[in-house]
Amino acid sequence: MNISKQNKIAIIFTSLIYLCGFFLFLEWLYPIKQITNTSNMNVFIIYAVFCFVISYLQINWGLSFLLKGLGMAFIINGIFFKTSFFSKEWLSEIAHELSVNWYALIDQAWYDLTPIFRSILFLILIWLMSYLIHYWFVYTKRLLLFIVLTFVFLGVLDTFTVYDAKIAMIRTFVIAFMSLGVANFLKIVELETIKKVNWRKSFIWIIPLIFVVLFSTVVGYAAPKFEPQWSDPVPYISELTGIHPNGLAQKKVGYGEDDSALGGSFAQDNTRVFQAITNHEQYWRIEAKETYTGKGWEKLDDAGYTRFNENPSGINHDGNYSGGTVQEAEIAFQDKEIIPKLVYPYGMRNIVSDEAMSFMLDEHSGEIRPETVGQSKGIKNYAIQYVEPVYPKDRLREEANNHDPYEVKERYTQLPQTLPERVYTLAEDITKSYDNRFDQVSAVEKYFGRNGFQYETDGVPVPAEDQDYVDQFLFESKIGYCDNYSTAMVVMLRTLNIPARWVKGFSSGEKIGETEVNGEMESIFEITNANAHSWVEVYFPKFGWIPFEPTQGFSNPTEFVSAEEELNDTETTDDTLEAPESTEQAPLEQEEQDVEKQEKEAETETVGAMMNEDKDPPSQLVWYVSGSLVIILIILIVWLYRNRLFLQTKWIERKMNRHQDAKVFQEAYHHLLKVLNCNGMEKRPDETLREFAKQIDLRYSTDAMKQLTNMYERLLYRNENAVKAQQEVTQLWKNLIREISS
Repeated sequence: MNISKQNKIAIIFTSLIYLCGFFLFLEWLYPIKQITNTSNMNVFIIYAVFCFVISYLQINWGLSFLLKGLGMAFIINGIFFKTSFFSKEWLSEIAHELSVNWYALIDQAWYDLTPIFRSILFLILIWLMSYLIHYWFVYTKRLLLFIVLTFVFLGVLDTFTVYDAKIAMIRTFVIAFMSLGVANFLKIVELETIKKVNWRKSFIWIIPLIFVVLFSTVVGYAAPKFEPQWSDPVPYISELTGIHPNGLAQKKVGYGEDDSALGGSFAQDNTRVFQAITNHEQYWRIEAKETYTGKGWEKLDDAGYTRFNENPSGINHDGNYSGGTVQEAEIAFQDKEIIPKLVYPYGMRNIVSDEAMSFMLDEHSGEIRPETVGQSKGIKNYAIQYVEPVYPKDRLREEANNHDPYEVKERYTQLPQTLPERVYTLAEDITKSYDNRFDQVSAVEKYFGRNGFQYETDGVPVPAEDQDYVDQFLFESKIGYCDNYSTAMVVMLRTLNIPARWVKGFSSGEKIGETEVNGEMESIFEITNANAHSWVEVYFPKFGWIPFEPTQGFSNPTEFVSAEEELNDTETTDDTLEAPESTEQAPLEQEEQDVEKQEKEAETETVGAMMNEDKDPPSQLVWYVSGSLVIILIILIVWLYRNRLFLQTKWIERKMNRHQDAKVFQEAYHHLLKVLNCNGMEKRPDETLREFAKQIDLRYSTDAMKQLTNMYERLLYRNENAVKAQQEVTQLWKNLIREISS
């Protein structure tokens, strides 16, 4: 076989190793979609392929830098911008993004980093990894470190997040052993343990490797497993560090049945669940739960399902409210996301479906199950007729706390005996200024927005074994999402003997378009798993269950009107609408108006500030400083890259002057081969070190390479630990490096 053929086959084996490195890197990318709110990973995988190909082809560093940079800019433009590529507007927006995020980095305000900048950082990381994996897998063939890190990475994700790494571990095992086998085969050849290689038969050598790896994988997967011999270390780590598995996004946002253990962060999921065609934004209710355990919510087992018939007053209400005309909402679920319960808006009166089925209502929780021949069945498409309820504030304030039915009072004021006393005290302090149920409920609802609570989905703690979920949220963490806020409000209302319950469903979702229905334009809303939500319902004897929204960033779906607004709605005369001058407003209503006034003033100031920002662009000094820093950083990176061999040579030279041992000399010899390779003198796979050394000495009219190679072989094959004639060897190495670099 001629030399060119041998080189081609060696390139094929090297390419196989590099391909294995790429597939291992993909194992780092696959989990991102599940544990973050990244909806589409395809664009990042395509960019990874692009960068890995360029790195493998060893394109000139300048051209490589330009191609990868253009690829990154093209992706960012396609995802985030609608302006033309590299237009003046595009460049201006990019400059603004870099400026804003630069100051966020300086201030360590990580949450203020914009999605564009985070995507840029992620693409840069892929760019760097393509270079590092090429260095590890192709040049040095030191694969083990990256393989071990991949296993550790997958193990941590499997333990502490929603990602199931079982199949990923198997894939990594197969890829790792294949790449290690091929890499060791090439290393043996390069170290001349095998003097002559029959390259025609070398591919046959891979067959037993593949067989052993696949056989081991199948046996390991199918064989019975021993029970764990050691205790689970996760509880110990959680106790030691204060980090709970749930606190690291173990749960995935979306509707679920089990709410017995609330707390912890969750992974965002923007998978569409259903679409709704309706006139207005709605909260989509599913069910309520009544039993608070100190850790979460459970349902009593006494659910009594009755057939749901047309309800003239709306479900969960007794009709003592005003509303408009009957409206209709059309619901369409995704095939894989059908929920075996109905989602419906408040004020629902009737269900319309093309499928022949009955609808069973649990009057305690408001849950509705579609059934066919007595079997529960999910329904994909249906329509709901409803009337949006409107409640009069004045009449709600007349509701007395002692008029609740016994069954409602008994079921919906339940609290665990372990609830800390300070929760009772806080609820009393919040409501002590009000003498009616509506104002007390409203005071608790607004408490969170005025006392330093923050809406967060990440870094949310999980209560310890002896800690109450609500108590932790109210007095320790003060951070959380809808489950924290709604549960805390229900529990505080129950300490005041006000019947309240915890409700689950979906928020209104995002409007994505409009469509014509019966000659009128109606909105299309897309509801995803990220819209899964919980809120509060409070019982008012003459009105039934009324929803309230304590979670920051969300608006109460219920409309409350004052007496004047009621009169306007009923089209009374102007004289009737005029209230006497002596009429006094309820204290909470006056407070609400004051807050609204302050919010409007703040909004006006914010808008004015934004207008001023638009009129007065950032100062030239800021742009000059930011631009100068970016240019300096780019120049520094380019200089370091171009002078990397020189800097590495100086570093190794310094080590040789300080430590003359076998390890340092081997590192110096390998660096010498690297310098020769970069200067166009690459050692062929079929060439021995001595033959290569002879060619180098002939080229530079010296015998330094021969002497250094003899010393390297003695250290390698005779296991000598000392370098003889240290100063002479060091000087030979320095002289040869200078000769090559000159």
